[in-house]
Amino acid sequence: MSKRKVCIVTGTRAEYGLLYWLMKEIEADDSLQLQVVVTGMHLSPEFGLTYKEIEKDFHIDKKIEMLLSSDTAVGISKSMGLAQIGFADVYEELKPDIVVVLGDRYEIFSAVSAAMIARIPIAHLHGGETTEGAFDEAIRHSITKMSHLHFTATEVYKDRVIQLGEQPDRVFNVGGMGIENIKRLELMSKEEFERSIDFKLNKKNILVTFHPVTLENATAKEQFQELLDAIDELQDTNIIFTKANSDTDGRVINQMIDEYVSKNSDKSVGFASLGQLRYLSALQYVDAMVGNSSSGLAEAPSFKIGTLNIGDRQKGRIKADSVIDCKPDKKEISVAFHTLYSSKFQENLNTEKNPYGDGVASLKIIKVLKTVDLDNILKKSFFDMEIKR
Repeated sequence: MSKRKVCIVTGTRAEYGLLYWLMKEIEADDSLQLQVVVTGMHLSPEFGLTYKEIEKDFHIDKKIEMLLSSDTAVGISKSMGLAQIGFADVYEELKPDIVVVLGDRYEIFSAVSAAMIARIPIAHLHGGETTEGAFDEAIRHSITKMSHLHFTATEVYKDRVIQLGEQPDRVFNVGGMGIENIKRLELMSKEEFERSIDFKLNKKNILVTFHPVTLENATAKEQFQELLDAIDELQDTNIIFTKANSDTDGRVINQMIDEYVSKNSDKSVGFASLGQLRYLSALQYVDAMVGNSSSGLAEAPSFKIGTLNIGDRQKGRIKADSVIDCKPDKKEISVAFHTLYSSKFQENLNTEKNPYGDGVASLKIIKVLKTVDLDNILKKSFFDMEIKR
């Protein structure tokens, strides 16, 4: 009996970290064959050539280059076109039985569009979520409509995928992928972590990841400056920056990080990518995840630390009580820091529960990928919920 070919597509460091254990499970399963296709930021020198990290763990079947030298709207649209052309050729060559994607980035939209045209079944992870401040919102729901199997992080997200017209028996709530990393990775000791980043931690420490809010015009510079101004007033605090992704205006933020670190090298350090192990290890030793990354909502609560969630990028996502929402305004961010370090907030962190599940998502997904009947999966009928009039 021939193995079922499962093609995993990855375009960013964060998404690869979430897919890692699923890829390991596929690779270890006798009835499945893992195919790995790498694209997007993984192949960009500016973002750390992170495909090299993947090569340490897995054989990469194909790399798909797409223009990433520009973070303008025109550049990104052209990148999407190039990516779709590349995926069309790769699918023709690899002939996967099913394509597995995670999330909502524009290169994943291209990967899924090409798979749909090629009549290849698509499994989508982390659908049904809402992020009102980013064009990821529209991309995510579009991917849902092109996909045939859905693996969501919470029951609320499962219901939302069904609300989009997907058949309930094709939608599975498996929990968040990030929690599995926390459970299964052996994280670094404090000394190992400090050595790996060549930087000593202070009495207080924060991890900052701030991405552009893609549905707002040219706000990246102003918003990030407000955050830097608030950070500047913190006492006895060291800052670890991880740089922005390749979204529109991401380069502006990265330039500002470089400038800040060069002027404040005694208390700050910046990285294009920490990688999954160092990133999660960092969360063990910082007081808060600060910025607007989804990891502040999905992973940080498991470490019993606070999250300062700035602006609208994650608006609409389910959040633990350890998440403090604030506007991208120096005064508001400073108030949020004050709340974070208050004794009441710190006490409540110990009993915090992560709303994103129990950390066995990949085992639940692989069970479905192995057993689902793919013969008639491409024809989808719209699931109509009862409409209240």
